This record gives sequence, structure tokens and C-alpha cells, in this order.
Amino acid sequence: MSSGYNFNTDRLKENIEKVFESIHSAARRASRQTEEVTLVAVTKSVPEDIVFFLRNYGIKNVGENRVQELLKKMPAFEKANMKVHMIGTLQKNKVKKVVGRVTLIHSVDSEKLAVEISKRSMDNSVVSDILLQINISEEATKYGISLKDAEHVFERINSLSGIRVRGLMTIAPLVPAEECRPYFQEMRELFESIRRGYGVSWFDTLSMGMSNDYEIAIEEGATMVRIGTALFEGVFS
Repeated sequence: MSSGYNFNTDRLKENIEKVFESIHSAARRASRQTEEVTLVAVTKSVPEDIVFFLRNYGIKNVGENRVQELLKKMPAFEKANMKVHMIGTLQKNKVKKVVGRVTLIHSVDSEKLAVEISKRSMDNSVVSDILLQINISEEATKYGISLKDAEHVFERINSLSGIRVRGLMTIAPLVPAEECRPYFQEMRELFESIRRGYGVSWFDTLSMGMSNDYEIAIEEGATMVRIGTALFEGVFS
């Protein structure tokens, strides 16, 4: 492969099938449809060649944490007809590099960042879909808008031109999966409160849940999960 990596495509297929089955089972436990949940494959540190296998095995969305890596892999993503998500921290000075090139920016953690995305989007005559990142656990080491400020910040950001607030995103604490449930419940309650209160038709995305806790997140209402380790474990040598 051009990437210089060797990877086990049989193991990759097995992992993907297992994750899809887990998503289906979690949705069923919550009396939801599997189609309500979008899987975003987190391709951080994964060679770009693998994107074609992901596409062949039914994955249509990929997420990158860093702008530089996202841009490097973009030709492969585009060739594979993937929807590309910016899921990591986004600095204001790099906004211009992703506006108009990604499907969804998950990590809008401040009003200042939203204003910059709005400005760059208007400059490029595009509308950027974004999620507001909520620091649901109020951890000092995490970025995000506080729960108590979330609705007020949403109201201000939602009034900006050039952007469309599609929903919310969070990263749960690194604790046993079941202990994440209260945080996911709070996120769902906030999500539903904003949707009811503001009546925004396109506010439809709740991005929460990663490899260690995505089943709990789905049971509590996630519409999008971001999974890396569970997909790629044992694939590379």
C-alpha cells in the first residue's frame, strides 16, 4: 500500500460488522430504529488507503481530529465519496481551511469560534453546518460550553449568518460506560429543550458516544457516534 502500512482487511470487516450489530442492538433496546444513528469512523492516525475499505463495508462518514491530517487525507476522502467531519478542537486561525470542505464541524466550543466560522462562510458564499460542543461534565481539562450557558449561547450563535446549528456534541468523562449514562441523559434533555423551545427544523443531531460508551449513548438518544478504536483494533501490523 502507498501508506506503508499493512492492515488486515478481514479483521477490519469483522470489527465493522460487530460495531454495526452493537449499534443495532442498542437502538433496539431503546425502541429506536438503527437508521436513526449515524456512525462516524474516526480515522485519526489511520492511513488514507483504508478509507476505500470503509466505504466498501458500509461506512459513509469519517471524522478527523486535526486540520492538517484532514487536509492531507481529503483527496482520498473525496475520491471515496465520504462525508467528512471535523471532530477535534478547531483553532480560529484554521477555520478558513475547513469551511466549505467538511460536512459538519462538531467542535464549536465558543461564540468567538462560531463568529469566525460565520465570517469565513459568508466570505465563501457557503452555509456551514455546526454542532455546539457542550462540556457536560464540567471538567477543567475539556473544551466546551457549560450546561448552564448552553441555551443562551445557542440563541446567539443561531442568529449568525453563514452557519446552521445542527445540534450538540459532547465527550463523556473517561469512566466505565454505565457511569456515562447520567451525562448522556443531561445532553438529551438539553437537546430536546432547545429543539422544543426554538423550533429549528434542522436541529436534529446529537453527537455523543465513542468506542467505550457508544451503546449507552445510543440508548440515551445519540443520533451520531464517533468510533475509532473499536473499528481499528487489531487491524494494523
